[in-house]
Amino acid sequence: MKSIYIHGTEPEEQERLSLLNRIINDACLRELNLQKGECVLDVGSGLGQFTREMASTSGCRVVGLERSPEQLQTALRLASEAGQADLVEFRQGDALEMPLEPDEWGSFDVVHTRFLLEHVPDPGAVVRQMARACAPGGRVVLVDDDHDLLKLWPEDPAWDRLWRAYTDSYRAIGNDPIVGRRLVSLLVEAGLRPRRNTGIFFGSCQGHPSFQGLVDNLLGVVETAFGAMISHGLLTDNEIAAGMGYAAAWRTLPDATLWYSAAWAEGIKT
Repeated sequence: MKSIYIHGTEPEEQERLSLLNRIINDACLRELNLQKGECVLDVGSGLGQFTREMASTSGCRVVGLERSPEQLQTALRLASEAGQADLVEFRQGDALEMPLEPDEWGSFDVVHTRFLLEHVPDPGAVVRQMARACAPGGRVVLVDDDHDLLKLWPEDPAWDRLWRAYTDSYRAIGNDPIVGRRLVSLLVEAGLRPRRNTGIFFGSCQGHPSFQGLVDNLLGVVETAFGAMISHGLLTDNEIAAGMGYAAAWRTLPDATLWYSAAWAEGIKT
């Protein structure tokens, strides 16, 4: 079954992805802990911002793979605008059919993917390809969502219905909205030895400089799934409006609080 990226590649989605990168890249880089001289493969590199940060902060050689022509075109433009056109090698290709040369298979010290596995019907197949690309003794790093972890306070039934419909829209198209809790299992199933399991926290509260940006990202990601929610009969227009209306009011509350964490797991190829 072909994978479906529920959020699309419209300019609004690309802007949301840029915002998300600005929010979480530093924390992800700390966990990744790249070492100078390592060779890195970034699978599903998207707009390439995190891919370029990997290279610029570590001195590593980084190859970014991205399936979407639209995302890849934007990644190349952003790299050029930043004066980093030669920093990363971007290639177009599918995670299940990686455009690697024969001598590149089994050569990468770190093989990384972030927020990709939730958008494919068979995440295990992707992780097996990542393991194949990894050098013996190298690391495979998986970062992805478990959408059940999102919590807002104060709570509201209208928002809860909207968020459940959002997560169910993943299932409706054959993807897994809670794949984050399975990351260690996916590493083991691919023949890797799990070494670490942690999370990238990006919650916040009213009054913190990050809060409104996180809310913008949250509402933006839900908006991209409105069509899927309605077409699969998960929610009505009125129910969507009620949930989004609550969110608009909630973000102004003095005690508005958001908890969320992306799952992060690392395995070693023995």
